[in-house]
Amino acid sequence: MKILAIGASNNRHSINRLLASHAASLLPAASVQTLDLNDFEMPLYSDERAEQLGIPVQARCFFQSIGEADALVLSFAEHNGSYTAAYKNLFDWTSRINKAVFQDKPAVYLSTSPGPSGAASVLAGALDSAGYSGARVIASLSVPSFDKNFDENKGQLSNSSIRQNLLSAMQLLHREVVRSGLHRAQLRAL
Repeated sequence: MKILAIGASNNRHSINRLLASHAASLLPAASVQTLDLNDFEMPLYSDERAEQLGIPVQARCFFQSIGEADALVLSFAEHNGSYTAAYKNLFDWTSRINKAVFQDKPAVYLSTSPGPSGAASVLAGALDSAGYSGARVIASLSVPSFDKNFDENKGQLSNSSIRQNLLSAMQLLHREVVRSGLHRAQLRAL
C-alpha cells in the first residue's frame, strides 16, 4: 500500500507536513512518500502563463505522484483563513492537467496550527471542494494547538483523545484502500 503524505505548506519546518507524515506512518505495512511543497515551486498561475509556458514539469510530477499512490493524507495549513499560496498555486497548475487533481483517491484530510482553531476553517473549505477536485475523503480531523498536542521528540501526538481519533481515521482509510483494491482485482478477473 502506497500512501502519499502532503503538508499543504512550503514552510521548511511545516507542522502540517509533520502531521501528514505521522498520520500516514500509522498504517501497517504502508510505504509512505512525503512531499515537500518546496520541490514544486512554480510561477504564479494565470491562464496567460499557462498558454505561454504550458504546464510546468513540477505540476506534472505532482499529478503523477498522486496517480501512483493508493491513498492520500493531506494536512492543510491556514493562511488568513484559507489555503497557503504555495498549495493553491500548485493545485491551480495541476488542475490544468485534470480538474480531478486527486484522481478519485481515498483520502484523509487533516489540518493543524499553533492556535486553538487547528486551522479548522481551511479544513472546512477543503472538505467543501473535495468532490470537485477528485478526492474521496474518508475521514477528517483538525488538530488544535499543535505544540501542546504533538511531541516532536517522539514524533507523535501526545494527546490521547486526538491520537485515538487520528488512528480511527487512518484505520478507515486502510479499510477503504483494501476494499478498493479487492474491487479492482475482481474487475480485472472478469
